[in-house]
Amino acid sequence: MHVCSLPSHIEDLLSKVKAPPRLRAHLCLVHDTARQLTAEISAAWPKLIFDAQAIHLGAVTHDIGKAIHTQELSEPGHTHEDAGRMLLLQHGWSEQSARFTVTHGRKLDANDTLEDLLVAVADKVWKGKRDDALEKALVGHVAALSGQEPWQVWLALDDMLTKLAEPAEDRLRWQASHSL
Repeated sequence: MHVCSLPSHIEDLLSKVKAPPRLRAHLCLVHDTARQLTAEISAAWPKLIFDAQAIHLGAVTHDIGKAIHTQELSEPGHTHEDAGRMLLLQHGWSEQSARFTVTHGRKLDANDTLEDLLVAVADKVWKGKRDDALEKALVGHVAALSGQEPWQVWLALDDMLTKLAEPAEDRLRWQASHSL
């Protein structure tokens, strides 16, 4: 069984927007995965500079627009992305912090920030999904910033993501146990 603990200001926000239990569970799982991912990356590349707090906040709010577009909790759709951005802006969040609601769902590449890439990777790997193009962009960023060869970064990152993806079935089952 998964235990979820979110920062109190996020819990307050989710209450204000009337986030359904399934959305809360999903945001918790992606948040936890992002925290694990940033810890692993920091351990592997201690001199790599990135904004872990922004990544964690992006992970915990990336799908908040699904509080408005609840059908997208069980059906594909992208309407929640702009709605989530607007929702966060209306609650006093900066554009910089609200951007993850939009960036997590679009094709990302080497031109995107490391923080955007890590939120998008966390949103995939929590459920055991891997995205070669996204991971290639992440490898490029980490290699450029760390001075390591891309193949070295790829090997380490692949091990990390494989490990993070292992409990995906349990996570999916736990998320599904929450009502829409």
